[in-house]
Amino acid sequence: MQMTTPPIESDPVSCPGFKLERQASGQLLFTGAQGEQHAGVVPVRAFPIAAPDEGISLVSTEGREVAWIALLQDLPPAERTLLQDELALRDFVPQILRLKSVSTFATPSIWAVETDRGDTTFVLKGEEDIRRLGRTALMIAGGEGVQYSVPDMSALDRASRKLLERFL
Repeated sequence: MQMTTPPIESDPVSCPGFKLERQASGQLLFTGAQGEQHAGVVPVRAFPIAAPDEGISLVSTEGREVAWIALLQDLPPAERTLLQDELALRDFVPQILRLKSVSTFATPSIWAVETDRGDTTFVLKGEEDIRRLGRTALMIAGGEGVQYSVPDMSALDRASRKLLERFL
């Protein structure tokens, strides 16, 4: 008895043998190695926090994966820059550079912070909204649904570290 596998409609491209460009509409146009085109593809990170430059899928408007990019750095510079720009539009995760003040050391509390996107305030609903990512990185969920990152707590100034340690 011979086992056969059903034909797959289209295998996603797993190596950089494609072309990617931005159309006048602002959408991304994917052209595969065989010339097939998909307008409006969307890049999706497999591991947006742990490995943001690894495992990126290009998904068609029908929800099918048309390409898999193992490492962003393996792409030619033009495609890599285009994808980085597109991913930056989709992934809004401000990086906390400095904690300016905290309303109270109990939760909920209002945090005033300086980020790479400017100064802002957010509500920390509970201490469980601060997640450790490794030894020195943190992800903090603001009350409005925005995620804030602290890639390296040791890089913060002393006053910021002292405020943050009260919640860890």
